[in-house]
Amino acid sequence: MNLALQAAWQAVIHHPLFGIGITLATYQLALAAYQRLRWPLLQPVLVAMLLVIGILYLVEVDVREYLQATAIFSLLLGPVIVALAVPLYSNLRHIRQLWRPVLHTLLLAGLLATLMGSALAWLFGASEEMQRTLLTKSVTSPFAILLAGEVGGIPALAAIFAILTGVIGAILGPSLLRLIGVGHPAAIGLAMGVTAHAVGTARALEDGEQCGGFAALGMSLMGVCTAVLLPLVVSLVT
Repeated sequence: MNLALQAAWQAVIHHPLFGIGITLATYQLALAAYQRLRWPLLQPVLVAMLLVIGILYLVEVDVREYLQATAIFSLLLGPVIVALAVPLYSNLRHIRQLWRPVLHTLLLAGLLATLMGSALAWLFGASEEMQRTLLTKSVTSPFAILLAGEVGGIPALAAIFAILTGVIGAILGPSLLRLIGVGHPAAIGLAMGVTAHAVGTARALEDGEQCGGFAALGMSLMGVCTAVLLPLVVSLVT
């Protein structure tokens, strides 16, 4: 009987739907907790990620098996990013009115967001490979993985750094911006999108359509500019 139960348990945890199920369940649980308590540290992506890691550790499922089972989520990232064009289109009139501040913010904030992580890594004596990996931290994960390979970084670490950047930005970003006197929804949204990409954009959408629209704009422009310019700049300076 014990052998039968053990075999059934192994069949459950190694089924392809197990990874998908725990991912959806943990995120919904984290989202419900966040919506009820509104604590910044209960950011759904962070909580769900920690819960999934804990479950995989407890049931002894290899992370490569989990990634293979949940590959469909990577395929869905594209349509999700495209769907952010809806708040972007809704705020097209405001964007046209503010195109100059948007451009200035993108140039300055985008440059700082790209270089600061790498500069800190250099300051603390990290390897050149790690420094190059950190150059991609402020773009969403699919961009970061591809770019890290092109500039001589580590794609797997680039994905982790991108996720952590988004989560930290979503937790601390709005409070820090308001603390220094930034209160306009467009300014908050653009800053969140440029520095904290998709996770920051999701957080900005909670503060209204205008904030979310400018966050989507910042994330999109940051991703495109980084994808085009970063490999070119790295190839020129090396």
